[in-house]
Amino acid sequence: MVEGIGLTPFDMPSALQQVFALPLRALTWLGDQGTRAVAAIAFIAVAVPPLGALLRPYVTEAIFLLLCISFMRVDLVALYGHLRRPALVAAATAWTTIGVPLIVGLTAHATGLANSSPGLFLALMLQGMASPMMAAPALAALMGLDATLVLVTLVTSTALVPFTASLFASLFLDGILSISPPALGLKLLGILAASLLAATVVRRLFGTEAIQRHKRPIDGLNIVILLVFASAVMGDVASDLVADPLFTIAVALLAFTVYFTLLAVTTLIFRRIGTERAFAIGLMVSQRNLGLMLAATAGALPATTWLYFALTQFPIHLAPYLLMPIARRLTARTDTSAAAANSTTARESSR
Repeated sequence: MVEGIGLTPFDMPSALQQVFALPLRALTWLGDQGTRAVAAIAFIAVAVPPLGALLRPYVTEAIFLLLCISFMRVDLVALYGHLRRPALVAAATAWTTIGVPLIVGLTAHATGLANSSPGLFLALMLQGMASPMMAAPALAALMGLDATLVLVTLVTSTALVPFTASLFASLFLDGILSISPPALGLKLLGILAASLLAATVVRRLFGTEAIQRHKRPIDGLNIVILLVFASAVMGDVASDLVADPLFTIAVALLAFTVYFTLLAVTTLIFRRIGTERAFAIGLMVSQRNLGLMLAATAGALPATTWLYFALTQFPIHLAPYLLMPIARRLTARTDTSAAAANSTTARESSR
């Protein structure tokens, strides 16, 4: 807010408004596309390899901006409300930060994957150790699910990931990772702290109301930055498919299997809180923030790890669109149950 004038930085003079009108309309339109635009990103990234080569140097910046936008849009009132009932949040946080990487690590060692394919093992461990994607609450909201619960669990698990990732790197990745486990934890902490600080400054400058008012163009900007990240990561997928189609397809199938296994198992574990809320937590747990791990390791990863990270973008970007019918049925069932409960309560109170 500009002191003495009552304007926010979003309230621009008419000349500037005309200059930015077209980009804002374009971002608003893009933001309105929702899960369709998110799904299209994966195909664009693969179909235009030169775009990946052009954008790969900016992958860290893209990850930082995605983190900033997500922290900037945190609903503090809803956050505090859920933190007053911490049992569910604590359980979901423990599952995604401790349960998932522990099971992935033990399974990989039990099956011999750690020895037979160290690059793939590293990819799976980094995926398991990562916090959920910062875009998970927005995707949950687009699908009509409980985005607030997802957001609170995301915040708590993201706060813990520098420490849990360092722990599991020490347990399972000693000598495999290019940086030491303590250095990994410090880099993760630095990236998260810097993005949180930047988001706090933006919130103070522009105000929460202005950010809420411009939700649609901000959604569009988020999609553009997702395209930058996906293109940078997926730029070599087409050439890898041509060079070794069977291996590439096998890795893609593994990526889809891991994604939907995490979704299904998490939904089953938390089904007692209601299928819709359990499904929302499952969606969050399956959407792992591999970009954060790429930034923390500076991309110094084996080729197989890069390939797996690239192919995980397909389930990450396609699943919200593909799962939309299931989410609608779950939310409709929840709404029907709530309406029936309210009707019963009203009848009883009128007697």
